[in-house]
Amino acid sequence: MLDLGRLRALHAVAVHGSVAAAASALGYTPSAVSQQITKLERETRTTLLERRGRGVALTDEARHLAATAQELLAIVERAETVLEERKGLPTGRLTIAAFPSAARGLLPGALAELERAHPGLDARLTEVDPHLSVDLVARGLTDVAVAHDWDIAPLPAPEGVDQAVIGDDLCDLLVPEGHRLAGRASVRREELPGERWICQPPGTVCHDWLVRTLRATGHQPDLAHQAEENHTQVALVAAGLGIAMMPRMGRGPLPPGVVAVALDPMPRRRLYALWRTGAARRPAITATVTALQERFRTHCATTSEHPQEQAL
Repeated sequence: MLDLGRLRALHAVAVHGSVAAAASALGYTPSAVSQQITKLERETRTTLLERRGRGVALTDEARHLAATAQELLAIVERAETVLEERKGLPTGRLTIAAFPSAARGLLPGALAELERAHPGLDARLTEVDPHLSVDLVARGLTDVAVAHDWDIAPLPAPEGVDQAVIGDDLCDLLVPEGHRLAGRASVRREELPGERWICQPPGTVCHDWLVRTLRATGHQPDLAHQAEENHTQVALVAAGLGIAMMPRMGRGPLPPGVVAVALDPMPRRRLYALWRTGAARRPAITATVTALQERFRTHCATTSEHPQEQAL
């Protein structure tokens, strides 16, 4: 009989494209995933992974087995949902994927509340890009995703995935102290040509949104510095090296030398919780989504009137 854990490891490699990425998604070490695949090869007497340069590729037999594994994992999920629903309590392991600023500004408090209210629930967090997290939910590799979209870059929810709004996170313009815009009550986007920008790298949701937003005003932004971490971007602004647009959630208090200025109209990103439709009745899903919404309402939304401060 094939071992479900080993099938899960193979399925993760098929979805993520490498042993290392699969290990990260599953919360294992790469060597542990490799061992699971090796044991599965012995069980099936079949070569499942082939070396391709520095990486690996699935054989035809492995792709077929991974597709079957996805079906089996869906059946197991339905069975676990029924059992948990009959108990009426959030229990068991629940995996959550969240983008970085939500993992920093929203999830710690929400997870602590879940642990306090539901001791039988083992919730575990992984930080990922918002668009990748939706795919993880659709493929059954994580139970809940916290993702976001912007007004001109909506987040698509694939078939078989449900979603609920967590809340709207506002975005400010960050400028160095002494900048020509630092004393303004608000700034329109049309007033920003000629500025040097600090932003996230290409391919990220926030980078694409910034470029599309500024191009819509009729000018090409000068992207002087690119950094993934919000704290690095803030430090670059503080050094007088450019300006940035940054959401408030998870940003933290601004250091001396950085001023937040309101934009008119105010940019906002909408946060969502996403989960598979087949698991919608699972009490753990309901409890997690409720905890996320309540935490945002009581601790994150309160920063809307105070752009210089961050409650979390």
